[in-house]
Amino acid sequence: MGHSFFDEQRDQSLVKAAIVSKYFDAWSRVMIANASKGVPISRLAYIDLFAGPGRYKDGTKSTPLMVLERAIAEPALASRLVAMFNDADPDNVESLTQALHDMEGVDRLKHPPRILCTEIGVDAQSMFTEAHGCPTFSFIDPFGYKGLSRGIIQSVIREWGCDCIFFFNYSRINAGINNDAVRHHMDALFGSDRIEKMRAHLQKTNPVEREAFVLEELAQALKEMGATYMLPFRFRRPDGSRTSHALVFVTKHPLGYSIMKGIMAGESSTEDQGVPSFEYSPADARCPMLFSFNRPLDSLAGSLLENFAGRTMSMKTIFETHNIGTPFVEKNYKQVLNQMEVDGGITANPPASARPMRKGERTFSDKTVVTFPAKAV
Repeated sequence: MGHSFFDEQRDQSLVKAAIVSKYFDAWSRVMIANASKGVPISRLAYIDLFAGPGRYKDGTKSTPLMVLERAIAEPALASRLVAMFNDADPDNVESLTQALHDMEGVDRLKHPPRILCTEIGVDAQSMFTEAHGCPTFSFIDPFGYKGLSRGIIQSVIREWGCDCIFFFNYSRINAGINNDAVRHHMDALFGSDRIEKMRAHLQKTNPVEREAFVLEELAQALKEMGATYMLPFRFRRPDGSRTSHALVFVTKHPLGYSIMKGIMAGESSTEDQGVPSFEYSPADARCPMLFSFNRPLDSLAGSLLENFAGRTMSMKTIFETHNIGTPFVEKNYKQVLNQMEVDGGITANPPASARPMRKGERTFSDKTVVTFPAKAV
């Protein structure tokens, strides 16, 4: 299991490490801020069941080292962090152990990092048992462990402060759907009833439809297990043709969703009209001029008029209410609302004439109040 992830093209590995480590940084800051306001948080857990070697072959740091460096630099985090790492590859575990031993300042951590080398679900369960009762951020491959149960997956996202990034190797899951040798994996991930219905449906789908269907079923399975907000980030094959794997972020809080949306948007290889793709494709990165034909912003104005007809609300409320489940980020809403005001489709307070200019466009703050016209009868 270990080699396929860490021997991929280096740029894709770096994007994954950036997404995980940037969210850990933001998540831990939010948790520490809550602790400073009196929320009783004596421990914070980080669980990585796909930890890798600590450093890539060229010496670049992977996620565990980036996470621990953040903790070492922040005393309030160093005194709370319980870090647990697992990898099924003994060579990766040996390399990670040595990398942690060589880290400067690792002795500042109150709880020494724990490292396991296992594929057995019950051993993974012990990590979550140890983290029970404290906010936990975890990174797991739910298809990579013998005996992994839906109960373990549910425990990852069980309560406040418990966020997770799931790694899905689409190619491996796709191949395993009709493979009885990994039926236990499929049941653990999708549930036995869902996977049986999927097998029947997939007999009549083409490869493009199959990919969309499988990823949607993954999302629905996670929702059944307690996921409130989800964000997928896909990685394309080197030729850009199809998805090779995906990261799916799960949280119970809209703040976590908003933070991760900004991180994933920033790591996307392309954007169209300022709308991020939420995927990384080496082909996109090589040929950015080929990917500007979808014009996704054209649909946003109509959606806002439909959803908020006759209502008056702030820009912040509009964004927080509407953006869940869409690819749109905050700047997209401000851009569209500005244009809608210019076109006379909405009114804003303060009006454009009273708002300062920035980069040739009127600013649109979070507090700007928008009134949408009522639907035509």
